[in-house]
Amino acid sequence: MEEAIEPQPGSTATTQLHWWGTLLYVPVLYGLGWLAARPFSLLSPAWRPDQVDLAGVAIALVLLLLSLPWRLRRTWGSTAPWRTLGLAGPPAAIGRALVRGLLKALLLLAGVCAVLLLSGQARWQGGLTPAQGLNALALLLGVGFAEELLFRGWLWGELERQVGARRALGLQAALFALVHPWYRLPGLDAIALLSGLVLLGLALGLQRRADQGLLWGAIGLHGGLVGGWFALQAGPLQLASTAPAWLAGPGGAAANPIGSLPGWIGLALLLWVRRRWW
Repeated sequence: MEEAIEPQPGSTATTQLHWWGTLLYVPVLYGLGWLAARPFSLLSPAWRPDQVDLAGVAIALVLLLLSLPWRLRRTWGSTAPWRTLGLAGPPAAIGRALVRGLLKALLLLAGVCAVLLLSGQARWQGGLTPAQGLNALALLLGVGFAEELLFRGWLWGELERQVGARRALGLQAALFALVHPWYRLPGLDAIALLSGLVLLGLALGLQRRADQGLLWGAIGLHGGLVGGWFALQAGPLQLASTAPAWLAGPGGAAANPIGSLPGWIGLALLLWVRRRWW
């Protein structure tokens, strides 16, 4: 089935967008990255399988960055692909959006930490080593940028052109949640994490809308949560071994607060604050 794309600001004449192109685009890039990384294990036997897989993901991201402008020009009719994706814009506006996203991540993590500390399910200890700090920064920039470009940048735009803006918001959040490894957890833990990821996907979508289409606020919010939680668990915050999943998040020692009750409440409040952008 084909649907014509309505002309957008910064776009040329309408082109044709196929649902199967949307479905196959990223898996094909991921497969090419995976294949390109296989020789690394032969050239350097010391590389672990997970390191080779990570190299494949990095190659796939490079292929995504190289091919996105061509795809947007061809199927979206965009004459300014990076602006259409929300990456290009006035530097001051980009900076403000990024800072707002980071501050929201800080507030959400502070709320989760306060609940855990006041309930006696965690204690404050030590600090963060330089290596751990760099790892947290890499997660903030890498995960925030890559996943937001993919989901709130490219995928959301494709879905809007095929199913409309309102349905696309919910659909991108559902797909964002489904591709994460929530299914590795048992029963209710899996459902809790999946639900939290859907809420996060909605919050990130509304963040981009509130930032007038810029993607940097969502990058700051998403990356801040991932990098910030890693930094907390790696250094200052020690969770009690008996901390319940509903309070600390599912995952045991690698608890994810997005699936916890405090995480749900924080994200729900964020959605309420952004309710005008639904």
